Amino acid sequence: MSAAAGATGESPAASKLGLTSGQIVQEIGWDDDVDNDLRLAVEDAIDGELVEEVVEAVDVVLLWWREEDGDLVDGLVDSLTDLTENGYIWLMTPKVGRDGYVDASDLSEAAITAGLAQTVSATVSSDWSATKLVRPRGARR
Repeated sequence: MSAAAGATGESPAASKLGLTSGQIVQEIGWDDDVDNDLRLAVEDAIDGELVEEVVEAVDVVLLWWREEDGDLVDGLVDSLTDLTENGYIWLMTPKVGRDGYVDASDLSEAAITAGLAQTVSATVSSDWSATKLVRPRGARR
């Protein structure tokens, strides 16, 4: 852990996600294989709990997705339902060689089909990678 991360108490993985206090983060696709340390770090970063049942628009969707979860395009489109116009999705997928790994070309194709653009990717735990997906600039208001 870096001195900066230790000084603020912020997890290096959570800092890669760029989350800030007060953001509302919806979690979709939770199962017992998710990285609970990362989930706790996200809650610490936003100074709140992850929500499943949404009562207002959310700033970020944390979408856990595995190859066997079905059609990724449908999952991404569903993730947009409660997302603010300037919100974004962190798509969490198992890393290469892990059960449920999603091929990068499938991820890219699904994002484009769902009307999203990939911006950055990050390794956030020993088993999970994160890909940030946003609406293209022309589609935002």
